[in-house]
Amino acid sequence: MSAIRVLVLEDSLIIAMEAEDILHLAGVESIDIVGSLEQARAAIAAETYDFALLDVNLGEGMSFGFARHLLDVGIPFGFVSGYSDPRDFPPDLQHIPLLVKPFDEKAMGEFLQKLFPAAA
Repeated sequence: MSAIRVLVLEDSLIIAMEAEDILHLAGVESIDIVGSLEQARAAIAAETYDFALLDVNLGEGMSFGFARHLLDVGIPFGFVSGYSDPRDFPPDLQHIPLLVKPFDEKAMGEFLQKLFPAAA
C-alpha cells in the first residue's frame, strides 16, 4: 500500500488514536483525525487524501451521506463500525469494506487488503 495521507472520521478519540497507530505501522505517513461530519467535509475541501476511514455511527448521526460524497469525488474509503453485518447498511453501500470494532493490526491489514486489492 502506498497511501500517504489518510482521513479518519471517528467520534471516539481513543479508537481514532488506535487506528492512527496501526496505520502508521502499515506505512501511512500522515493521518488527520476528525470527530464530526462538519470537520470531515472541511478536511476534504482543504486537503487531498489517499483514502478515508469512516466511523458509521457518529454521535451526530450516520456517515452514509458523507460516504456517498466520497464516492462522488473519488476518494476511496472503508467503514469502521461495531456493526458487523454490512447488510444493515444502505444497499448502495453494502459493498464498501468494513473494519469491525474492536480491531487490531491483523484486522486492519485484512481490511486494507480489501480496500486496495491490487496492492496485495
